[in-house]
Amino acid sequence: MLKNYFKIAWRNLLRNKVRTGIHILGLSLGIAICFLIFNIVWHAYSFDNFHPDGDRIYRIVTENDYGEMKYSYPAAPGPLGDVLSQELSGVEVAGKLYTIPNTHASLPALQKNFGRKDYITFADPGFFRLFRRKWLAGNPNTALTAPNQVIISQKSAETYFPGESLDGILGKEILYVDTDSIFTTIVGVVEDYKENSDFIFQDFISYSTIKENEKEDWYGVHSWTNINSSNQLFFKTQSNYRLEEIQSGLDKITEKYYADEEDGKTTFGFESLSELHFSYPFDNEGASKTLIQGLLIIGGIILILACLNFINLETAQAIGRAKEVGIRKTLGGGKNQLVFQFLSETYLMVLFASLVGLIFSDLILKAFQSYLPEGFTITYFSAVNLAFLILFSLGLTFVSGIYPALILANYQPQRALKGEKQGSGKFSFGVFLRKNLTVLQFTASMVFLVMVMVISSQMKYVSSQPVGFEKDAVVYAHLPFMAGIEKASLFRERSSQMSFVEGASLGGDAISSAGIWTSDVRVPIDSAEVEFFTQVKNVDSSFVQVNGVTLLAGRNLRQNPNEVLVNEQFLRDAGYKSPQEALGSSIAFRQESSIIVGVMKDFNSRSLKEEIMPMIFFQAPDYYNVISIKLGKGINLSNGLTSLKEAFSEVYPYEEIDFKFLDEEIERFYEEDLRIRNILGFASVIAMLISGMGLFGLSSFTISLRMKEISLRKILGASVTQILALISRDYLVLILISIGLAAFPTYWLAKTFLQSYTYRIDMPYLQFGLGGLALLSLCLMIVGIHSYLAAQTNPAQVLKDE
Repeated sequence: MLKNYFKIAWRNLLRNKVRTGIHILGLSLGIAICFLIFNIVWHAYSFDNFHPDGDRIYRIVTENDYGEMKYSYPAAPGPLGDVLSQELSGVEVAGKLYTIPNTHASLPALQKNFGRKDYITFADPGFFRLFRRKWLAGNPNTALTAPNQVIISQKSAETYFPGESLDGILGKEILYVDTDSIFTTIVGVVEDYKENSDFIFQDFISYSTIKENEKEDWYGVHSWTNINSSNQLFFKTQSNYRLEEIQSGLDKITEKYYADEEDGKTTFGFESLSELHFSYPFDNEGASKTLIQGLLIIGGIILILACLNFINLETAQAIGRAKEVGIRKTLGGGKNQLVFQFLSETYLMVLFASLVGLIFSDLILKAFQSYLPEGFTITYFSAVNLAFLILFSLGLTFVSGIYPALILANYQPQRALKGEKQGSGKFSFGVFLRKNLTVLQFTASMVFLVMVMVISSQMKYVSSQPVGFEKDAVVYAHLPFMAGIEKASLFRERSSQMSFVEGASLGGDAISSAGIWTSDVRVPIDSAEVEFFTQVKNVDSSFVQVNGVTLLAGRNLRQNPNEVLVNEQFLRDAGYKSPQEALGSSIAFRQESSIIVGVMKDFNSRSLKEEIMPMIFFQAPDYYNVISIKLGKGINLSNGLTSLKEAFSEVYPYEEIDFKFLDEEIERFYEEDLRIRNILGFASVIAMLISGMGLFGLSSFTISLRMKEISLRKILGASVTQILALISRDYLVLILISIGLAAFPTYWLAKTFLQSYTYRIDMPYLQFGLGGLALLSLCLMIVGIHSYLAAQTNPAQVLKDE
C-alpha cells in the first residue's frame, strides 16, 4: 500500500512539472537557510557544554553604577576570590583565573625563544577542580599549590619539547616575561580539550606566583576597588542550591566591603557558564546573541513564506483534482487514505527540496564564510544533521501539506464528478485564504527590502561624516607590553626618520578604538567643585600633529607630567565659558593636581553610535604600548610596511608586530550593522524570489481558469490593455494592502535601528515609497506577462469545445 502511495505521488509530480519545480525551489531555499542557521546556532551553543556539572558553574560579574554611566563586565576584584568560598554559603568550589595575553615564553636551558603568546594565564587549584582535564603527567592533587609552578597542555608540550616523553619534561623550567621575568617549573601536563571551548589556555602558572613576586599591586589583585577584566572568578554551587540565595550572599559581601563607597555603587552578579561564549570569550571570537536571534527570526520568516507559497498554490490547484477525488471516493477510498496520499506527494517534494537545499546551503556558506567563526564547517551527514533533516522534513510535510490534503479529501464525490468545483455561496474560504497568504508574503518582502535601504543609507551617512581627525594613511600597532620607554622611543625615532613617514606618536591606544579608559575628575569652578567622569587617553607630544587634531587654544603637551589637554565637551561639563578661561586651571585627576595647558576640538574617539565624551589627554611614558604612524601620500604601502617591520625587528629582535590601518579599524565599529544589512539584503532577495515564484504559479493557474472569460471579452471588442487592467487589478489591490500592512513594522524597526546611533539620518520616508514601488513593479511584471500571453491567445482555440 505504501509503495502504491508513493508511486501515484511520483506520477502526479511528473504530470505538473511547473508546479513541482516551484514547490521544490521555494522549499529548498527555506530548508537551506534553516539548515545553515541550525548549524550556526548548534555550533554557538556547543561551547563548554561538556564540563561535568556545567549547569552549576557560574562566573562573577561586576556592575558599577555612577548615575548616568553604568558598566557591567565579567570581572572580579582580587580579594573576592579569597573570601567567596568562606563568606558565601552554597559555593562548593571557586576557581581564579588571571589572563596575561601577549606574554613571552622561552626555555633558558635550551636557549629557545617562542615569542609572545596569548594562551598563558595564572590559575589556582580550584580552577582545575571546576574545569577538569585528563592528566597525562604530574599529580593533580599538588599541582599549582606552590608559587612558580606551571601546568602545560599537550599542545604546549609538543611545541616546547618536541619528541620528549611527557613524564620526562616534569621539573623542567620555562621562563615567562610579562611585567617581569617569571621562572616556573613544570609540574603537570594535561590533555587539550577536543570539544569546542572558550578556555583556550595552554600554560597555567600558579596564581600564588603573583603574591610571591610581589606583583599584587601591579596586576591589581590587592584591592577591592581595582576591578580588571583580566581577573576572572568562577564558582560551582552545591546541588539544589537556589540562585536567589547566591545573589543575596553576594549583596551582603558588597555591603560589607563597599560600605564607604561614595563615587558610585558596586554590586556583584553572576552569569552561567553557557553565557560565556556570548558575553566575554577569552579568544574574542564569541557569538552575538542578538545576531543569532535575528538569524532565527529571518530563517523562520523565510520558511513560513515557503510554506505559505506551497499552501497557496496547492489549495488553488486542488480544484483541478476534484474529479480524481470523486473517483477515488466512489471506488471506496476513505478520507484518511486520501489525506495520506496527498501528504505522500508533499513528502516527496520536501525530500527532493531537502537534497537541493543541501546544495544551496553549501553555496550560501561559501558566500557568507567571512561572517562565520574561524574554522566553522558543516558535516552534512553527521548524526545531528541527519536527525535534523529527517525530523524537519517530516514536520515541514505536515505543516505545509495538511491543509491542502484536508481540502482535497473533503470534496464531495457526487458534486466533484458533476464538475462543480466551488461551493454555491458567494464567499469562498479558499480564495479568501489565498489572497491573505499572498498579502503576508509580500508584506514580509516589503519589510526586508526597506530595512536594507534604511541601513544602507545610515551606513553611507556614517562613512561620510567627519570624525575630527585624519584617519587616512595612518597605521598603528601594539608594542611589546612593558618592554621599556627607551625601546619604544627608539622605534618611534627610527620610524620618524624614514622618508615616507610624516610623523610617529606613542600612546596607550589608537586615537579611535573600541577600548575605553574612564576616570573621575574634580574641577573647581568659582567657589564650588564640579565632579564628573571623563574619558582618558595616554598620549605623547606628537599626538596632535600625527592625528591631525585641531588645537583651539593653548599649547601642546611638553615633558611636564602634570600637564593635560582637554576637549570642548570637557569645558561644557566643567562649566567653563570659553577655552581661554580653562587654560592654566588646576583640576584633580588621578588623585593628583594637573594643569590644563590646551583645549582640543571635539572628535569622535569611538563610534558614531555614542556621544562625544569629555576627554583628558595626559602623559604616562611607562605605559605607552601603541605606536601610530602617519604615512605620506602616494607611497608604496607594501614596501613602507616592510621597512617599518625591519626597523621594529632591529629594536625588538625577538618580537613580532602587526600594523593595522586606522580607517579599517574604524569601519569595524559598524561591522555588525553591515553584517545585518547584508544578511537582510540576502533575505529580501530570497523572500521576493519565493513570493515572486508563488505569484507566478498562482497567477498562471488563476488566469488559466479565466481563459474563456478573456476570450469572450476579446470577441466582444476588449483591447489587450483592458484585459491586462482587468486581470492585474486584483493583484494590484493585494500588493497595495501588503505595502500598507508593512508600513508600521518597517517604521518601528527602522526607528529602533536609527536610535542606536547618536548621529543618524532622518527617517527616510521616501525609501518606503521606493520599496513599495519596487514590489509593485515586480508584481505587475509577473502578472502582466501572464496576462499579455493570455490576451494574445486565439479565442477560437479556447472556445472550440463550446
